[in-house]
Amino acid sequence: MTHGAHDAVVRAPDPLTNGAAPRCSHADALAPVAACSSGCRYCQALGASWRGLAVCLTCGWVACTDDSPQRHALAHYQETDHPVAAALAPGPQRRWCYVHHCVV
Repeated sequence: MTHGAHDAVVRAPDPLTNGAAPRCSHADALAPVAACSSGCRYCQALGASWRGLAVCLTCGWVACTDDSPQRHALAHYQETDHPVAAALAPGPQRRWCYVHHCVV
């Protein structure tokens, strides 16, 4: 077999955590933010309801979660590239990284 200009370069995969996925560092540098509202303003304007709320940990925008029909938190990520949101609910804060699709 001869090696030509079109041979693919094969690199070792990124190191994995627990054999599952690369470590997410998007939450490492986040500064505290205040939620800018107590509900999803998009849903309120539409007269729609939501099942859960998330706050963007980059800017404080509050939107309905992926459990809700409108999924405005995901739309906020797609528009802004702000990577991490947290559940806006009492109790332990569940943070989600949209880039890596994982809890951080």
